[in-house]
Formats: sequence, C-alpha cells, structure tokens
Amino acid sequence: MESSEEDDDFPSIESITPQSKIDSVYQSHTEKGIRKLCCELLDLKDAVENLCGNMRTKYLAFLRLSEEVVETEHELMELRKHISAQGILVQDLMTGVCRQLEELSVANGNIDESLSDPQKIELEDPLPNEIDKCKMIFLEKIDVLLAEHKVEEAIEVLDAEERNFPELRSSGEASSAQASSFKSDFLKRKAMVEDQLVKITEQPSIGILELKKALTDLIKLGKGPLAHQLLLKYYASRLQRSFEVYLPSSSVCPEVFPATISKLVFSTVSLTTKDSGLIFGDNPVYSNRVVQWAEWEIEYFVRLVKENAPPSETISAMRAASISVEASVNYCSLLESQGLKLSRLLLLLLRPYIEEVLELNFRRARKMVFNLEDIDESLLLSPHFMSPLSLFATSSDSMLVDSGSRFMHIVEEILEQLTPLVVLHFGGNVLTRISQLFDKYLDALNRALPGPSDDDNLTELKETIPFRAETDSEQLSLLGVAFTIMDELLPNTVSKVWNPKNESKEVGNENIAPNASTTTELKDLKRHLQHSFDKLRDHFCRQYVLSFIYSREGKTRLNGQIYLSGNEEYTQWDSDPLPSLPFQALFAKLQQLATVAGDVLLGKEKLQKILLARLTETVVMWLSAEQEFWAVFEDESSPIQPLGLQQLILDMHFTVEIARFAGYPSRHVHQIASAIIARAIRTFSTRGIDPSALPEDEWFVETAKSAINKLLLGGSGSDASDIDEEHIILNDDVDSDSADTASSLSTVESYESFASASMGELESPNFTDPEA
Repeated sequence: MESSEEDDDFPSIESITPQSKIDSVYQSHTEKGIRKLCCELLDLKDAVENLCGNMRTKYLAFLRLSEEVVETEHELMELRKHISAQGILVQDLMTGVCRQLEELSVANGNIDESLSDPQKIELEDPLPNEIDKCKMIFLEKIDVLLAEHKVEEAIEVLDAEERNFPELRSSGEASSAQASSFKSDFLKRKAMVEDQLVKITEQPSIGILELKKALTDLIKLGKGPLAHQLLLKYYASRLQRSFEVYLPSSSVCPEVFPATISKLVFSTVSLTTKDSGLIFGDNPVYSNRVVQWAEWEIEYFVRLVKENAPPSETISAMRAASISVEASVNYCSLLESQGLKLSRLLLLLLRPYIEEVLELNFRRARKMVFNLEDIDESLLLSPHFMSPLSLFATSSDSMLVDSGSRFMHIVEEILEQLTPLVVLHFGGNVLTRISQLFDKYLDALNRALPGPSDDDNLTELKETIPFRAETDSEQLSLLGVAFTIMDELLPNTVSKVWNPKNESKEVGNENIAPNASTTTELKDLKRHLQHSFDKLRDHFCRQYVLSFIYSREGKTRLNGQIYLSGNEEYTQWDSDPLPSLPFQALFAKLQQLATVAGDVLLGKEKLQKILLARLTETVVMWLSAEQEFWAVFEDESSPIQPLGLQQLILDMHFTVEIARFAGYPSRHVHQIASAIIARAIRTFSTRGIDPSALPEDEWFVETAKSAINKLLLGGSGSDASDIDEEHIILNDDVDSDSADTASSLSTVESYESFASASMGELESPNFTDPEA
C-alpha cells in the first residue's frame, strides 16, 4: 500500500517530458525565425563564395584563353610568312628550271621539229608567264591583307591594280577567258573589302571618326550611295538609342520630355547634314536624301511626342504641347542656316495635335465655368480678378462674382501655358476658342435673366445655372460682371500673352515680335467680345421694356387707344400739356433704374449711359415695329382727332428729350422717333386729319423740356399723385431697390443722379415731316 502511494506521488521516469520537447513547445516564433534566417544567410554566403570562386576561375580561364588566342594569331602570322617564303622559293626554283631547260634546248639543238604546235607551246612555256605570276601574287596579297583586317592597305592595292589595268574598271567582258577569270577574282576581293567596311560601320560601339574613315574608304571603292545610306542609318540608330533612354522620363517629367526630344532630333539632323557635307560635298542627290531623312525623323518625333504626352484634356498637356512647338520651331529656325527649311512641315504635322489639345482643354473649361461646388478657395481669394468683380457682389448671393472669377481663372490658366511661338503660329485658333468660351459664358448669363432667351431652344447650350437674377440690382450686377470681363479683364489677360514686354526683345526671339496679323487678331477678338456683350445687353433691355409695356395679364399698357378721341384720361390737353401717362411712367422707370445703376455700376458711367440709352431706343423701336399699335389708327372705325396726333408727337419729342437731357447717345432715338412721327402724320392724313394745324417743332421741344422739369421738380399742373400708380410701379412684385414712390423721384438729389446736363446745354432736335 505504501509503495502504491509513493508511485502516485512520484510518477515514473518514463512520464517525464524531455527538455528538447519543452524547448520545441515553448520556443518563441521569433527565435525560430531568426534561426531560420541565419541558416538562409549562411547558405547565401556559401553560394556567393562559390559564385565568386567560379567567376575568378572563369576569369582566369578567359585570360588564359585570350593569351592562347594571341599566341595562335602570332603563330598564324609566322605560318603565313613561312608560306610566303616557300612560295618565293618555289618561284625561284621554277625560274631556274626554265632557264636550264632553255639552255639545254639551245645547246643540243636536236629538238624534234616534227613535234606538234601544242607540244611546242607546252615546252616553250611550261610555267605561267610573268603577268600571270603578278596577278597571283596580287590576289594572295589581297587575301593576306583581308585576313589581317588591313582594309586601307587593301583598298590602296586594289586602287593601284585598277590604275595598272583599266579594263578592271570597265563594265564590259574581258577579251580572254584568262582575263575574265582574273577580273572576277578581283571583283570578289573588292566585294569582300566592301563587306568588311559595312560590318565596321554597323558596329554599335563605333565612333564617329572610325565611321567617317570607313565611309571615306567606301567612297574610294566607288560605293558613295551605300556610304551615304550607312551614314543616315548610323545617325538614325543613334537617335533611336537616345529615345529609348529618355522615354521612361516622359511620365515623370512631361514638360521636360518634349524639349529634350526636340533637342535630340534636331541636333542629330544638324550633325547629319554637316557630316554629309564634309564627306560627300554639295552633291544635290545626297542633300535631297538628307532632307528626306530629316522629314521622316520629324514625323517620328511628332508621333513620339503625341504618344507620350499627358492626356489631351489636361492643362499639363497644354503646357507640353506648347513647349514642343517652342523648342522644335526654334531648332528648325537654326537649321535654316544649313539650308534645311523644315518649319512648314513641322507646323503642318504639329497642328492636328495642338488643335486637339486646345479643343479638349476648352471643352473642359466650358464644363468648369459654372461648376461652383468644388471651386478652389485660392481662386476666389485671388485679388487679380476678385478686386474688379467684387464691386458687383450682392449681399444675398456671390455666385455671380464667383462664376466670373472662375471664368477668368480658367482662361488665364490656359493662356499661361502658351509660349510665344504658339501665340505666333496658333494664336488665331486660341483667340477663336476664347471667343467661343466667352459666348458660352454669356449665353448662360443670358438664361439667368428673367424672360425667354433666344437660345433656349438649343439643348447644347443648356448648362446648369446655379443662380438667377431677379431684381434690378442683380440684373445690373450681372451686366456689370459681363462688361468688366469683356472690357477690362479678358483683353488685359490676353494682351499680356500676345504683347509681352520683354520676351520679344531677347536675342534670338526676333521672329516672335508682334506683327500686323497679331494686332488684327486682337482687334477681331475685342470686336467679337463687344458683339457678344451687346446681345446680352439687348436681351436685358428687351425683357425690361416688355415688362414695362405688358402687364402680368399680358395686356398692353402702351397702345394706340390712348390717342383716340374720347379717352379723356390720356388725352387731357390744356394750356400746360404733358406727355401721356405711359411715357411719364417710362421716365419714372428710367429714373429709378438710373438710381440703382448709379449704386451697382459705380465707376462704370460708360455702361450706365449705354444701357439706359439702349432702353430708350428699345421703347421707340418696339413702338415703331408693333403692328397692333398702328392698326388702331388704320382702322376706319376708330375715332381719331388732331389732338391724338399732337399727343403722339409730343410723346416722341419727350422720349428724345429724355435721352438728350440725361446725356445719353440720342442720335438713333432721334432717327426712330422721326420715323414714327412721319408715319403717324401719314396715317392720320390718310384718315382726313390735316397736319398743318399742328404746332411748330419748337413748341414740341420746349413742351417736352418743360415736362421733364415738372416731373423732376414737382411743378404746377402735374403732381405725382396725378399719375396712375399702374403706370409708375409697373410690376406688382417690384423689388425693394426700385420701389420708391413717384414723389421721392421728384427731388433735386435724384435729378442730379439721373443727369448731369443742364437745360441750357441741350440742343433742340428738328423733326420734319417728309411729306409736309
């Protein structure tokens, strides 16, 4: 029992776990990894030592083999010398034997005369003659020189042989079979020399001096065309190797790559042209071949630049393309001193690539102009464009100014990539695309104004507009932004690139100075920008006047009914006549707009005057072209009276005086008003109204001026309350900045803001009836 308990307390030795097992179980993975790595490093060390040992052994074997090759060549040379010496001994022996035979023949004199002629010839000439021996020696010498790679000496020997035997140069057949055989052997040796020279030129490591030497030797052999072809092939392969070196850098340095490739191509063309002239002279055949080869290389250069350029829609592609043009055209101009005029071909090949990059960049620009969600803050804070445009920022929304700044930033970013030579050769294309981009921008602004646009039916123009200009101040701000871009920012930005101050004065840049075509292009751009802005301005004026003329229900406030008899509300005529109520309301409306414009378009007096003058013109133009207005007078059932005609003429004089009094350009208004008066007189005359009873023109002028004073200063006979509110506040939802009452307009302060001219400075227009 005791023993069993001891067995339980002390287990047997067989159940004890070995230390190795404990180590294997509890050993860390890190230690295992370190041990494994050490073993691998030791194996690698052994492998490296074995490799080094093998390399050392192979290197020693290579040295030993080289020494054996040198010794073998030395032995071969000795053997050749020995063979040559033995040949000389054989020749001497043959000469001695022949001499002894001749002496023996003369001494005996008993040679059988009956021997046949061939046998006599064989005895008389049992060995080759001296000429044949010389030919054999010549061929053996050529073989030895070729074996020793002494090409120049071989060429000299061949040239000397040709001088001794001119028939070797001729292309005809030899006179005898023996001569024909020698000529064939001679040409074979010559071809072998040529092959050796060709192999020399095709060696990848050949230097330019060795190449020139080999080509000169080919020319001595009469292989000038082949030598010239090998020269072009050498420079082409050299250029290709350079391309392979620089191609990996095209994605890393997209702007440096085209300039580097340009330098490689045109410097190689220059070297080729120079070496061709030195080796082959001014032979036109070879010169034409150089030009043709240069054209091939330029085509490959353009294709290489295009294939390795950044994506065409990116701004980096625009820069890379500009650098390509700048570098390559400059190098082309340098080649002209060597007689190579390749600029026209280069520009012809580059034009599709440049136009593609321009098209895709401006297409990207059109999408970015109104993409204000991801707009860059650094763009908005840039004082370069923000300062002039911030004057038009409204308190409610700044998207209009942001869009203008973004438009200018996009244009400037594209123009900054252009180089002087791109401007010179592709400037017209760039300006055309800038004009198109400006048109797209103004089309978008046009749709931000109230009322239908002329281009609303064109789906391709419908970019998303993130803002709307509803109030007068917002609409004037929109016009102010467009006018500032058109008149100031865009022309100045373009002029900085088209007329650089310093670049055109640098040495070597004489060909990029501004020329007549550049000046014409800039004038055309300004003219186009002005025309595009005029379309936007006219759309604003048209919708503004239509909102004045038509009520919300679509009824016309300005129609011919107000000039018919019996309409006492509109045709009251006493000793102190006034324009009809719609034209008094027009005056008030223009005065309101002038006040708002003075605040919104501060510093843009030119725009203010042009805008308000155009509004006045639009009113009389509408009146002149509105057939429903004239149909009232032409209707036989309409009761017309001389008083209606007099009121209509006074309204026209009043409209002209508004423009003249405010200092607007009034010539066009004067012309249209004269045409309306003449038509009215003709229409009323047709209905039996005698125009001779009308007052003189001076009366209408003075009455119109007096009416303006009364409306401004609140004179007797016309209080503001006398004017129907419907004709003063024409829009029921008029905005706060234009909701002033008529009485507030009749103040000296508003008078000064509306016009700076005094009554004494005005000249009276002279309206005449052409049929009177």
